[in-house]
Amino acid sequence: MLIKNIKIKNFRNIENAELSFDEKMNVISGENAQGKTNIIEALWLFCGAKSFRGAKDGEFLRFGQKKGYIEIIFISGGTEHNARIEVSDKKTCYLDSNSIKTSGEYAGVLREVVFSPSDIALIDGGPDKRRRFLDISIGQLYPGYISFLKEYNRSVLQRNRIIKEFKYDPSVSILLDSFEEKIAASGEKIIDYRKKFLEKINSHLPDIFWGLSGEKEKIKSLYVANEESSMLLERLKYLRKEDSLLGFTSVGPHRDDIEFFINGVSAKNYGSQGQKRSVAISLKLASLNVIYELSGEYPVCLLDDVMSELDEKRQKYILNHVREWQTFITCCDPSNVERLSGGIIFNVKNGGVV
Repeated sequence: MLIKNIKIKNFRNIENAELSFDEKMNVISGENAQGKTNIIEALWLFCGAKSFRGAKDGEFLRFGQKKGYIEIIFISGGTEHNARIEVSDKKTCYLDSNSIKTSGEYAGVLREVVFSPSDIALIDGGPDKRRRFLDISIGQLYPGYISFLKEYNRSVLQRNRIIKEFKYDPSVSILLDSFEEKIAASGEKIIDYRKKFLEKINSHLPDIFWGLSGEKEKIKSLYVANEESSMLLERLKYLRKEDSLLGFTSVGPHRDDIEFFINGVSAKNYGSQGQKRSVAISLKLASLNVIYELSGEYPVCLLDDVMSELDEKRQKYILNHVREWQTFITCCDPSNVERLSGGIIFNVKNGGVV
C-alpha cells in the first residue's frame, strides 16, 4: 500500500493543500490546533472507516464554506487508484472516478492503521471501543465481513423494537423467529471472524509488548463471548421474556469484549496509564503485522501525536517496527523524530502546509 499524494480543499481548517508523499516516512509538524491531525484524518477516511475522532460528516466542511473535497492517488495490489470524497450537505464518494454508495466501499482497497492518544480507550474504555477495533481491522481484510455486521445490526434493531411488544402481544413471536434466525446466522460468522483475527493478533502481541516494555512485562489477550455462537439462537428464544422487560437484546456479539492481562493481572482494572498506553500501541502494531501477513501488503501507518507521550526507548522501538511501512507521523517538535534518515517533513500552520 502506498499513498502517492493528496489534494485537500475546505476540509476542516485546511483551505487548500496539495502534497506528494515519501514512500516511507512523512512527518507532519506544527503547533497544536494548526491542522496536523486533519491531514491524518483525511487520509484515514479512505480505508472505509469513519473518523477516528468520532466526527460526523457535517463537521468535515471548513467553516463558512459550502463545498470541499479530499482526493488521493494510491497504489494497492500493484495497481494505481484514485479516490475522492466530496463534502457538502452530504458526503459523496468516488473510486477510480466511479461513484460508490458509501466510503465503506473503500474497505479492503486501501488498508491503514491509525494510532492516536485516544487509543488508551481501547484498554480502559467500554467494550464498544474494543469491538470497533476488531470490526475495522477485519473489515479491511475481508470486506464481506461488513455485510455480516450490517445484517446483524439491522436484525438486532428490529428485534429490539419487536421485543418491547412481546410482553403485551405474544403473537409477535412469529416476527421474532425471523429476526432471531438472522441474528444467529450473522452473529455466528462475526464471532468466528473476531476469534480468528484475535488469534492472529496473539501470535504477535506478546513479543511486541515484551519489547515495548523493555522486556519486563508479559501480556495476554482473551476474546470474551457473551454467548457461544452455537447456542445463540437457543438463548435468544429463551431470553425473550427477560429481554422484553429490559427492552433490548441482551446476548450476541454486540455484547462481546476483549480482556487484556499484564503479568496475569487485568490491564483495565489495575494497569497504570503508561501500561495501558503500551498495550494499546502494541495492539495496533500487532494489527499492522496481521494485515501484512494476511494481505501480503504493508498497510499505511498513521501515527497521530503519540510519540511525544513516550520515552526515547519506546519511540525508537516504534520507529524501528514501522520502518518497512509508509508512515505518517504528526508532532509538535520535529526533534522527536530527528533520528530518522530520509523522508519528508511538512510544516502546518493555520491550515496551510509547507
